[in-house]
Amino acid sequence: MSGTVYHEGSRFLQRRLGTERLADHIAERYVLDALADEHIGWITGADVVYLATVSPEGQPECSYKGGLPGFVRVLDPHLLEIPSYDGNGMYRSLGNAVSSPKVGLLFLFPEHSAKLRLTGYGEVTCEPEDLAAHHGAQAVLRVRIREVFENCPRYLHDVAAGVHSPHCPRPGHQPPDPSWKLKPEYDGLVTRSSATRDPLTGPTGG
Repeated sequence: MSGTVYHEGSRFLQRRLGTERLADHIAERYVLDALADEHIGWITGADVVYLATVSPEGQPECSYKGGLPGFVRVLDPHLLEIPSYDGNGMYRSLGNAVSSPKVGLLFLFPEHSAKLRLTGYGEVTCEPEDLAAHHGAQAVLRVRIREVFENCPRYLHDVAAGVHSPHCPRPGHQPPDPSWKLKPEYDGLVTRSSATRDPLTGPTGG
């Protein structure tokens, strides 16, 4: 699957920085074309998602979408819906999705020590029967999933405790290796900076 995951810009940097074999390994094993059961459980409990869209001129834009847990509705492993509530009336993100349907989603799950990235194709609907499933929605963005990629949360900060991630580089500090790097499957694919096992888990790099 790695041939469809990476474009030449990614390949250029992978070759330049020596990560091509690692990137191929991750693409083959961890980039999916549908949500796993675990992902569905996480999303149905999420209260935030970050939505990336692109304008007809090719200008990317990212917006925050929040609601009560469960506001993102998973219809099946390939399809989900995000409601659009009352706002400033600009409809920049949804307008982008109407004109250029390619979208990206980012979910953060500190409680699960995970991040989830999705790419797909968006369709905006304002039909009453579609709005009925989302209380208070003025429109709904329906996303047909293309790729699902779970990656490790090592750079997520502990906002509740007010603590920055120990993985962030800083003078006089040796960041610990994330646990995924210590798995035997990554022998020969990564450089390990320490033998200390990190409590964070995740199949791929941050």
